[in-house]
Amino acid sequence: MHIGHSARLSYHYVTEKDVEFLWELDQDEAVMRYINGGKPSSREDIRHIFIPRVQAFSNPALGWGLWRVEVTESRDSIGWILVRPFGFFTHSPETDNIELGWRFKRSSWGQGFATEAAKTVKDSLYLTGIDKFSAIANPANKASIKVMKNLGMTFSHELEYKDNLFHENVVVYAT
Repeated sequence: MHIGHSARLSYHYVTEKDVEFLWELDQDEAVMRYINGGKPSSREDIRHIFIPRVQAFSNPALGWGLWRVEVTESRDSIGWILVRPFGFFTHSPETDNIELGWRFKRSSWGQGFATEAAKTVKDSLYLTGIDKFSAIANPANKASIKVMKNLGMTFSHELEYKDNLFHENVVVYAT
């Protein structure tokens, strides 16, 4: 699958060669605040936990995986968009419901990049026949909830999300 450029951004499929980019993104405590309480990831965790976890759900033909987001003009990598079946690591994954997620460098916050990127990826997936999307967030993460609303998602329910690495009460927004 190919994600075309949007007004300001381009998209590249993330592979194990993107360790340094993924590590750099996870070094800001503010970026990690609602993910794990603000703890930076180590390179070892990126290589041995994060990359294998992403590879478990990656399917380039379907667009599942992480899409690195780059500002077209400067070629700066500013974040990523996650695409995977909702609840992939739980006992009941939903392959007809695609979860969108995002993580962006603090320097890019407040400029509409997360919304632009998530909308571009969502619209590209929609063209392949996918019409059900969801996203989760810590209930205190107002910025992510705003992106969900900007994508046309509405509050669906609260959920105790639990898998082998993640356990948290989240809000679910869906289309």
